[in-house]
Amino acid sequence: MTSQKNQLPPPAHSLESSPNRLISLDALRGFTIAAMILVNFPGDGNQVYFQLQHTKWNGLSFTDLIAPVFLFIIGVSITLAYAKRLERGDPKGEMYQKIVVRSLKIFAVGMFLNLLPTFDFSDIRWTGTLQRIALVFLICAFLFLNTNWKQQAWIGAITLLLYWLSLTQIPTPGVGKVMLEPGKNLVAWFDTQFLPGRMWQGTWDPESILSTFPSAVSGITGMLAGRLMISSLTRNEKVNYLMTAGLFTAALGFLWNLTFPANENLWTSSFVLITSGFAALLLGAVYFLVDILGNTKGTKPGIIFGANAITVFVLADVLSILFYYLKFGSHSLNEHGVTALTGLGFDPRLASMLYALFFVCVNFIPAYLLYRKKIFIKL
Repeated sequence: MTSQKNQLPPPAHSLESSPNRLISLDALRGFTIAAMILVNFPGDGNQVYFQLQHTKWNGLSFTDLIAPVFLFIIGVSITLAYAKRLERGDPKGEMYQKIVVRSLKIFAVGMFLNLLPTFDFSDIRWTGTLQRIALVFLICAFLFLNTNWKQQAWIGAITLLLYWLSLTQIPTPGVGKVMLEPGKNLVAWFDTQFLPGRMWQGTWDPESILSTFPSAVSGITGMLAGRLMISSLTRNEKVNYLMTAGLFTAALGFLWNLTFPANENLWTSSFVLITSGFAALLLGAVYFLVDILGNTKGTKPGIIFGANAITVFVLADVLSILFYYLKFGSHSLNEHGVTALTGLGFDPRLASMLYALFFVCVNFIPAYLLYRKKIFIKL
């Protein structure tokens, strides 16, 4: 990790000739991280509203939208950051080196989090949220430096089509027929053959090897949106195109979902289109409200979280040792908290959510201190 102190973080964009940052993207990144913490740390994992947990298999919940939206934001940020460097003629060799090093750092931190709190290397899991972010960033950044937006669009479309054909036409080895059930599909079989270590669900893992490819398309759609944002179109035209593309993409994903169900665990092609369409609509709406109309009230918490997004994500896992694992008496803090709230008459699921919101606020404290001191930690 490196940090920059006593200066503003490097702009993620340069829209028109304005020196102002794209506040909407900064805020959206931060609120997405806050949402990740909210759903990852319920007060009671057995008492969670449907929208605050991942769907068991096919379907979509609020929680299922968070990871693809963040990958979409990564794609947008790649375009905003590297387009200027390409225009300046910066050596690609140096950019390649920094991309690889950054990806390795993010992957390594993800492995560190997987080892918390026991550091049991005999039961290690090699996949996870940060590992996927690292791989998607690596793939998308290399693509951006070596292809134009049309080629990126074709690569994304072909990847989704090939993934769909593979999962729906190739029989699952050992079964003899095509299956798309938990642990009984081509993706799960591939992991049992080639993925080392422990898998999240025992016989399969939601951050699988094969699903990394369509998840990279989530990043590619963000890069395409980023290309629109740095174009010579007027701000209102950008919003119109972004919202139109988002609506069309989400609608196409919904239609595909009728035959190839949206599924985050498999990161199906329909899931990519629906969530990328949603992300484009969300970015367009926030861009219009914040950057065009100037309604910046309420964006500050998102900007603070977003200034050190991955750092805050890591801190949440570290702080969870104190707030979720250590025993104070016979119970942990989250157990004490949920018990106290339910004792006051709160529904158990509401009590669980309120404790999760409390934990989000706990993580806001170090995020705010870092932001106030102008310390921006970059992996």
